[in-house]
Amino acid sequence: MDAVPYLAAASAVAALILAFYYFKVVEKASPGNERMVFLMGEIQKGARAFLRKEYQWVSVFVVAMIILLAVVINPLASVTYLLGAVLSATAGYAGMTVATMANARTTEAAKSGPAKALPVAFRGGAVMGFSVAGLALFGLMLTYLVFVVWMEVDEAFEIVTAYGLGASTIALFSRVGGGIYTKAADVGADLVGKVEAGIPEDDPRNPATIADNVGDNVGDVAGMGADLFESYAGSIIAPISLTAFALALTAEQAGAEGALSLLVFPMAIAFIGMVASIIGSFFVRGGDSTDSHALSRALHMGTNVAMGITALGTIGAAFWIFSPDEFENPIGLAISVIGGLLVGWALGKTAEYYTSDGYGPVKKIAQQAETGPATTILGGISTGMVSVAASVALILIGVGVAYWGGTLAFADDAFGGLGEDFGGIYGIAVAAIGMLATTGVVVSVDAYGPIADNAGGIAEMAELDPSVREVTDALDSLGNTTAAIAKGFAVGSAALTALALFKSFEFAVFDADPTAALNLNIGEVEVFIGLFIGAALPFLFAALTIDAVGRAAQKMIEEVRRQFREIPGLREGAPGVVPDSARCVAISTEASLREMIIPGSLAVVVPLVVGFISVDALGGLLAGALVTGFALAIFMANSGGAWDNAKKYIEAGHHGGKGSDPHKAAVVGDTVGDPFKDTSGPSMNILIKVMTIVSLVFASAFV
Repeated sequence: MDAVPYLAAASAVAALILAFYYFKVVEKASPGNERMVFLMGEIQKGARAFLRKEYQWVSVFVVAMIILLAVVINPLASVTYLLGAVLSATAGYAGMTVATMANARTTEAAKSGPAKALPVAFRGGAVMGFSVAGLALFGLMLTYLVFVVWMEVDEAFEIVTAYGLGASTIALFSRVGGGIYTKAADVGADLVGKVEAGIPEDDPRNPATIADNVGDNVGDVAGMGADLFESYAGSIIAPISLTAFALALTAEQAGAEGALSLLVFPMAIAFIGMVASIIGSFFVRGGDSTDSHALSRALHMGTNVAMGITALGTIGAAFWIFSPDEFENPIGLAISVIGGLLVGWALGKTAEYYTSDGYGPVKKIAQQAETGPATTILGGISTGMVSVAASVALILIGVGVAYWGGTLAFADDAFGGLGEDFGGIYGIAVAAIGMLATTGVVVSVDAYGPIADNAGGIAEMAELDPSVREVTDALDSLGNTTAAIAKGFAVGSAALTALALFKSFEFAVFDADPTAALNLNIGEVEVFIGLFIGAALPFLFAALTIDAVGRAAQKMIEEVRRQFREIPGLREGAPGVVPDSARCVAISTEASLREMIIPGSLAVVVPLVVGFISVDALGGLLAGALVTGFALAIFMANSGGAWDNAKKYIEAGHHGGKGSDPHKAAVVGDTVGDPFKDTSGPSMNILIKVMTIVSLVFASAFV
């Protein structure tokens, strides 16, 4: 068992080697003609400039947190916090760099059909996927080995947990900042271009088109990568911290057989999932059809293979790690992990049903577009709300199965009387790893989407044959669904991880001061107040981010209108007349960086303030935020995805096709859905976990 952290670290290195291999494969592909290479370069330039500025702004917050951790908690905690932040930023930057290389290459491959284009886009996404998973796991294993195994430092597990807090910080600002950027550009480009000017999406005459394509990379690639980096690392940290704080472990005690089993099992699952993801990535093959179901089958083959290998490997790992002398039924914890894996898959399928144009909900919204924008928006809202009910039911099934599996493994008198209840919570914690064990291939499939979207933009701006755009549109439509699926995985794991971290927080408070045991009786005024503050926070956070998109989009709309008005021949497409795209990129950059500060800071500052006033109120706050945050995340992600694909369904020739009144209504619905699915919705799962992990890291300071 002592070898498990080393095996996990080795699998992380293997993932990074695979990412480099896919990078070289993508690099060798042809980027197309001179115009396509120019457009690719402009998108790369804008994305790099934005990320450099964003990381400069975020570094101020990171430095403030480093000082706070060093003074209040432990100087070594500030070191691991910085490591988590740097690796998360690195993964996002690496993924964005390759995604902006893969876009034109996917467009060029699309000239030969989806069989050539889909693998190029997937491999571009796979660089992101395996960079995220590899760096997250390697950094975490290095932290564990250095501080727990080799140095055996005091408060070792607080120091390990701070690594997750560093990852969470970057994830929060990357998701919010990138999300505001991409949607401000997207909304501006769509409303003025498609609705007012009546020109196609990604038309080279539209000044906001380049900014829109830059946004796909900084929001949906770099931001999403940081999000899944944090989710993956957090899912592994949760059962480790739960074990450490529940058993009040020091680093010296971590080697005791029973405790060691509980600590290394999450690492073993991560190792198995990583190897499975590497194998699964080679099973993605494109077909000749542009049918959404055929493309979906081809793309998800890698995920399905990885899940099957992970499930089998988990059973073997459970019997290897959990001795029958210490645990009654080791198979119980394998059931917990596999249950999480299946629920994650089911959440993805639920998202696919509600957001894919191959199913009824999206077709219904497209039909409602025939009676105008109002009915389109109503249809999308109701679809998102219905999907919440289905997702909550799945999460509850997952929690029930994971808890039952955990209780099977533990005797009543295990670990000083903690027994079955602790076993059940531990089962829920490892179920979250089950959901994200195949992060490498899940992120690969998600990052594929923005690459396909960019490929379509380049096809339009380079004025290629319409058949190329047909292929890229089919790939892009699937990309909207894969994005919704990945968000389902992320928010589902967030709910389970947050529950485990919440329980760890409860144990950490008791360990720091047994007289300050956490009270969660909602009949107590402090808890009741905290519950309502927590319930309101996700709504406030969503409002701030949607408002931010609205304000930034307003500036973009005014700029696009100004250029159409003041640049002679631009709207008409006169030869030699080009828009000032750089000005639109600058507007999105400035607006998004300024607007991300308040909502980003909210997630860290509020739990700190409440925690120093009352830990009971903080407990209520975390509970309230978990429930409403989960529901809002699912609602917004699926509503936005459904509106977007309803628009694409109409653009494919249904209900009047492009330029018709139903198409204009669908564009309005898509515009409303943009900040839902790409800014506010995906930020919710980070909000939930950031508040919980901040509370856990600072628990000893609160009491």
